[in-house]
Amino acid sequence: MIDALASVMLWLKAFHIMSFIAWMAGLFYLPRLFVYHCQVAPGTAESERFKVMEYKLLRFIMMPAMISTFLFGGLLSAIPGLVDWHSGWWITKLACVLAMAGFNGACGRWRRDFANDSNTRPERFYRMANEVPTVLMMIIVIMVVVRPF
Repeated sequence: MIDALASVMLWLKAFHIMSFIAWMAGLFYLPRLFVYHCQVAPGTAESERFKVMEYKLLRFIMMPAMISTFLFGGLLSAIPGLVDWHSGWWITKLACVLAMAGFNGACGRWRRDFANDSNTRPERFYRMANEVPTVLMMIIVIMVVVRPF
């Protein structure tokens, strides 16, 4: 099994990167939709349109992309010699990826609040939250490319 994974490493890496890009696109866009959703009154046609957009983005883009990111990343990490398990970069990367998954979960919670017309957070909260995936993505890329420790 491990030898078979090694022979397809570049394919796994390509699909891992594509999955991560799709997931990041959703993580950048959903909080921005929440900012705009805060600007409309609950129960309006605009609010209902945002609810549909937010649901479809989370359910049909972000969740499959997150799952495939973990799947392809897990398969890559199973290839012998690809990761130096004694280095600190991969622990930092993994911690950031888990934080990203936690942020994804928070987005799901916030989406449910909007869906139930029970959002109590101000627009400013979502503007600030929108920066979290950017910072995590920067750390993840630096850990993978530079491997500083």
